[in-house]
Amino acid sequence: MPRSAHRSHRAAGLGAIALLTLSACSPSGSGSSSGSGGEDVSGTVTVFAAASLKEGFTELGERFERKHPGARVTFNFSGSDSLAAGINNGAPADVFAAASARTMRLVTDEGHTAGSPGTFVRNRLQIATEPGNPHRIDSLRDLTAPGLKVVLCDRTVPCGAAARTALTAAGVGLTPASYEQDVRSALTKVELKEADAAVVYRTDVRAAGDKVEGVEFPESAEAVNDYPIARLENAPNPSAAKAFVELVRSEEGRNVLGEAGFLKP
Repeated sequence: MPRSAHRSHRAAGLGAIALLTLSACSPSGSGSSSGSGGEDVSGTVTVFAAASLKEGFTELGERFERKHPGARVTFNFSGSDSLAAGINNGAPADVFAAASARTMRLVTDEGHTAGSPGTFVRNRLQIATEPGNPHRIDSLRDLTAPGLKVVLCDRTVPCGAAARTALTAAGVGLTPASYEQDVRSALTKVELKEADAAVVYRTDVRAAGDKVEGVEFPESAEAVNDYPIARLENAPNPSAAKAFVELVRSEEGRNVLGEAGFLKP
């Protein structure tokens, strides 16, 4: 065989070895990607999250899927207490983000969280009124005006517990027209003009845009809610759950949630 042919075969062999080495070191072409520590992040990650997190978490879910093309995020948004009950009753979930430390404890006390939950944002209350505030509501005491229809979150959910704390701090006794199962249901009553006002989170007032108007009140400082998040012990997709929690708690995650009106812890 001519010497030039030997050189050609040798170069081709070295090129093949180099390609094999690069292939072994690079991610597979299956569409999955790796999170921290080189763990594979793919498949579906199921996140149980407080209703007030809907806008911020939906944005973070889209970002997560762009970062990890092989992964998909599904959400269950509802009142934190009902989510906790579902988890304790065996509902399959990877991550739990609650609107209060109390509701997170319902899950941790049953041994269903992996590690200690961490607070990632905080939230405060506002009074949501119809656009233009036609009833001139400026304080919690104004909610007791005769004929005014006011709705609150149910006492068992964090927004309801926070509202009770604020009303107590203001020395106001209030019997609402109805108690709603979560903050979104309470706000919807005002949006549909089925109620004149609701005590909800400022983040929900912001998300509603021009459908409602928000009224600040000083007693909201007495009822600030911490939002904890945790990966669940029996998570069907633990690597993706870990990666999603890391995104939420990252600077990027807090910036997204800050734009939704949440406060840093």
